[in-house]
Amino acid sequence: MDAQSFASSGRGGNRTQRLNMTQGIFITGTDTGVGKTIVACALLRAYVAQGLRAIGMKPVAAGIAVGTACNDDVAALDAAGNVAAPDSARNPYAFVPAIAPHLAAREAGVAPELARICAAYGELAAHADRIVVEGAGGALVPLDRHLDMLDVARALGLPVLLVVGLRLGCLNHALLSALAIRARGLALAGWAANLIDPAMARLDANLATLDEHLPAPRIATFRWGRPDAPEWSAAAAALDVR
Repeated sequence: MDAQSFASSGRGGNRTQRLNMTQGIFITGTDTGVGKTIVACALLRAYVAQGLRAIGMKPVAAGIAVGTACNDDVAALDAAGNVAAPDSARNPYAFVPAIAPHLAAREAGVAPELARICAAYGELAAHADRIVVEGAGGALVPLDRHLDMLDVARALGLPVLLVVGLRLGCLNHALLSALAIRARGLALAGWAANLIDPAMARLDANLATLDEHLPAPRIATFRWGRPDAPEWSAAAAALDVR
């Protein structure tokens, strides 16, 4: 479906029904560079394999390389899904410098608005069965003086999946992130372990500690060097991943 077809196919009496049928999830992480896009793309590919119409969304993205049309994460999400949509819906706020989103927005003279993000999500929901929304950075990365990434999840009314980058320090980062998510009244649907440090000491013991202390199940484990081969757990069935 091209962008023009996308725009026209949402018209008609079935649009409200489509919105009600669409399911979404918000992907956040314990930090930047912990594998949110890897997990988001794996979810999208799993949905596509089930015959579902799935699309990725990154409400705010910073960092567009010279000669490219969009942020690398946005491009990866687009490739993993099977629904075409305009950039304005998949990535409402795009900034060139690879810096913190609120700084990039300030330099561009832009004030990110939740209403615009929600409207873009609604456009996608009119054409998809599943929407995987990827945040930028960690859970509490600011968008401006008042808003942060969890405000986006709350505005969209989505459950949250936490990506934990397994490396020294991840226990504190994961537990603090989970506390922040639940303090906002958001549902923590699960967490995914991404083994980003192949030399991490006591890896199994750290995984066991997270399994014990995080208030949600581990839905997948991503091994070093195998980002396209997630080990889905039984808990992944709650996300319609089989």
